Amino acid sequence: MSVTRAPATDPPSGGAPASVAPAPPPLPPRLPLWPLSLMFGLVPLWWLFGAFYLGWPLLGALLFVLLLTRGRVPLPPAAGIWLLFLAIVVVSATQLASPASLLTFALRLAFYLTALVVGVYVYVAARERASLVAVLNPLCAFWFGLVALGWLGVLVPRLAMTTPMEVLLPAGVARTPFIQDMVHLTTAEYSARSLNPIYRPAAPFAYTNNYGSAYAMTLPCVVAFAMLRRRGVLRWALLASFPLSLAPAFLTLNRAMFLSLGAGLAVLGVRASLRGNVRVAASIVGVVVIGALATLFIPITELISNRVDSSDTNTDRLSLYSEVIRRVQESPWLGYGAPVNVDTVSADAPIGTQGQLWMVLFSHGVPALVCFLAWFVAAAVICARATSAAGQWLSVVPVVCLVQVPFYGMANQNLAVAFFAVGFAMALTERERWTGPTRAAGWSQPAAPGAAVPA
Repeated sequence: MSVTRAPATDPPSGGAPASVAPAPPPLPPRLPLWPLSLMFGLVPLWWLFGAFYLGWPLLGALLFVLLLTRGRVPLPPAAGIWLLFLAIVVVSATQLASPASLLTFALRLAFYLTALVVGVYVYVAARERASLVAVLNPLCAFWFGLVALGWLGVLVPRLAMTTPMEVLLPAGVARTPFIQDMVHLTTAEYSARSLNPIYRPAAPFAYTNNYGSAYAMTLPCVVAFAMLRRRGVLRWALLASFPLSLAPAFLTLNRAMFLSLGAGLAVLGVRASLRGNVRVAASIVGVVVIGALATLFIPITELISNRVDSSDTNTDRLSLYSEVIRRVQESPWLGYGAPVNVDTVSADAPIGTQGQLWMVLFSHGVPALVCFLAWFVAAAVICARATSAAGQWLSVVPVVCLVQVPFYGMANQNLAVAFFAVGFAMALTERERWTGPTRAAGWSQPAAPGAAVPA
């Protein structure tokens, strides 16, 4: 019987010891998805507690701690642009007119930081999973919360109540108009200045414009999920929720919501025609047809026309924009730190509101605005490289945001929604480049969590 000798473990006598290759460093632990579900999936609960706004940065801090604990975190492409924007925002605090403005400044800064943390967390979590579709589940849960609370605004538009957060805050803080809007629970926004005032769905947000902004950002993500997952209860629930979502979305009467979605669909359609992607083209037709059918039951054109004719919203915005342009010439580099209340404009709102572009320009200066816009442009260019149907739908989220920037504020949860979608789209685009679009969603060999990321 033949005998096989075991390999020697000791070096031969008189010889040099055999070289032993160093063991590779252990991979960092995989990021869990439950913190994202806690943050985005429980929005109705945070809204009921009055913690949707003030608690959002705390949930972002939880994600940041998990990223620090994990270590070896690759940043997504173009993250440096946003870090430069954050640095300018921090320096602009030196321009604040009074210490009383520091609280609202810190809250806006916290939203900017939280958005970046969400984007990095989603990007890393998607890169290190063999099947990255599950990373979109929290954003799908956010969509369901948006639809459900939107319908609450339609059915009980006058509902308002004191929240636990409102009770816990010091009375002086809770009565501040900016904070009061965040912690006092309402389902719809009502403008008493309008000649024909109506209730417009807003929950879970304080303002109906934020609802319309979130809706336009999240809809492409929902369609992308349906493209990635061909079966399952969640997919069919999302498809069924789309026609149901149109009533609260339409009744917000948000013109910029329609404009941004229309621009996103137009860009998507052009790309689909150039690439010959029939599946994307068919999905666009399906979305447009369902939206058109909804107009047979909701006279959206007439409602928007009546609102414009019976309000001074256009005049108010133009007066604010003109004042921003005039004043920013006196402080172009760092702005004024925060919006300010004046009585020299026709609007009740402070100068530097009614649009994220104007807020960044007035509060933080021209360089900050350049960085802010540059990040979204870079994200749009990077995500446009996607070849799959899902990736192409996700790639229009930065386009939607760029159209909204002059009209809607984004120093809120919606910025985190945008970074969530972009972080996922960047990870998906990388996966497609390595494996091809047909295997990207369920690739069997995930990227090494500590791998370098091409800028």
